[in-house]
Amino acid sequence: MSFHSLNGRSLTCAALLGAALSACAPAATRAPVTAAPAPAVTPAPAPAPAAPAVSFQVMPFLSETPVRSFTAAPAMTIDPARSYRAVLKTARGDITVDLNAKGSPVAVNNFVFLARHRFYDGTRFHRVIEGFMAQGGDPLSADTARSAEWGTGGPGYQFAAEVTNGLRFDRVGVLGMARSASLTSQGSQFFITVAPADFLSGGYTVFGQVIGGQNVLAGLTRTARSTAQGEQAIPGAAADTLIGVQILESR
Repeated sequence: MSFHSLNGRSLTCAALLGAALSACAPAATRAPVTAAPAPAVTPAPAPAPAAPAVSFQVMPFLSETPVRSFTAAPAMTIDPARSYRAVLKTARGDITVDLNAKGSPVAVNNFVFLARHRFYDGTRFHRVIEGFMAQGGDPLSADTARSAEWGTGGPGYQFAAEVTNGLRFDRVGVLGMARSASLTSQGSQFFITVAPADFLSGGYTVFGQVIGGQNVLAGLTRTARSTAQGEQAIPGAAADTLIGVQILESR
């Protein structure tokens, strides 16, 4: 875009003359000057009060050593009106997850129960696939001598998936419950998406979201890859250990 300026030569004599006559006209013939009214000032709305910060306290463990087998699913002990977080501790750093107790109270209650009994201490992220998810929570994965069985273990009970809460696997860092073919086959195993996996939505329970340590999740050792021939183990890949899980509850 170009800009053009005016210069004095473009003014006609008539214009100059008109300007001179206007300047010399008697004051009485000049139009009165009326000051424009000041625009009304609307006060800015007061800012909404900030939501009070939520503080958390560590929930104590219920066992000094890992308990890896139970006879029945736990009774409901969490308060869905409170907020819960889980800190997954690994040698690579911590992964902090915001647990959705309102949307998936049964899954959150189960995870909190197992974590407080140190169930997950020493287990491994036995199945980590680039572009998909990182799976852990199998008690058998605490024993390297049983590596051929990793992915088949559980806590001794099963419970149903919560899939009608509208929560989705549509982003990185979504925490979900693993299961076998049946919707009632959930136990202790869980997974965290390392890429959006919305095709799982409506079929698997979403019960949390990573809010810290996304770089740790991204850095977990990939143990398998998806190929045209199906999922293939990566030779020599050593699964990362889940040192333990610490549960936080809002005050």
